[in-house]
Amino acid sequence: MLYDISFFFFVIIILLAIMQGLIIDAFGELRDQQESATEKLESSCFICDIGKETFDRLPRGFEIHTSKEHNFANYLFFLQHLVNKDETEYTGQETYVREKYDNRDWEFFPVGECFMKQYEDQLLQS
Repeated sequence: MLYDISFFFFVIIILLAIMQGLIIDAFGELRDQQESATEKLESSCFICDIGKETFDRLPRGFEIHTSKEHNFANYLFFLQHLVNKDETEYTGQETYVREKYDNRDWEFFPVGECFMKQYEDQLLQS
């Protein structure tokens, strides 16, 4: 009887330790993924994927670029606006973006392009 109780006690403790280790490891992985995503967002623009170093050479910098020119929330609000808007009221540009969005084609995002980069030479001279 004592042997049975001690056996189950130790087995339960070992199983609990294994389960606890798996849970802690899973949360550690999630934390690493979140840190990686945060680091990526802090080092490059989510919309155009141009690095922070490029914008820090220009007068207005990376923070202004990500908060004013390529604000991620503005893109989300625009897509939500298209979802809620009647399709018969779309403009040409809205129709283009909605078709791309429905096909999960993200070509309407200006990857590698932005106004600051287009006028980089003029901004550096002033």
